[in-house]
Amino acid sequence: MTDEPGREPAHDPQDLERLLISRQWVGDIDGMAALEQNAVVDSGEGQLTRGREAIRALFAEITATGRKFAAGNQAPAVVSGDLALTSTHLPDGTVTAEVARRQGDGTWLWVIDRFSVA
Repeated sequence: MTDEPGREPAHDPQDLERLLISRQWVGDIDGMAALEQNAVVDSGEGQLTRGREAIRALFAEITATGRKFAAGNQAPAVVSGDLALTSTHLPDGTVTAEVARRQGDGTWLWVIDRFSVA
């Protein structure tokens, strides 16, 4: 499913992190949630967040604190067919891990997002 009109879609799984960060920095919470439709997010708080509305609420809560996502050293995506594993080593030493799925129109969305694996 393509991202909402007027927003740049992810044509490559490597685009997802950049889009998430840039949308958060300008307060585009709906745009952030649009990258993770029908996904599950493990934010490291001991619970999983599922579905676009719950993920939107999570991103709204994080953004309201003033916390900004930091860009890190993104590893090359590992792609197998319509699935991709993405990960980033963040400046604070944590590492993220995500699974993206290619959509019918060729764009990519995350379906699993783990904020920290290390």
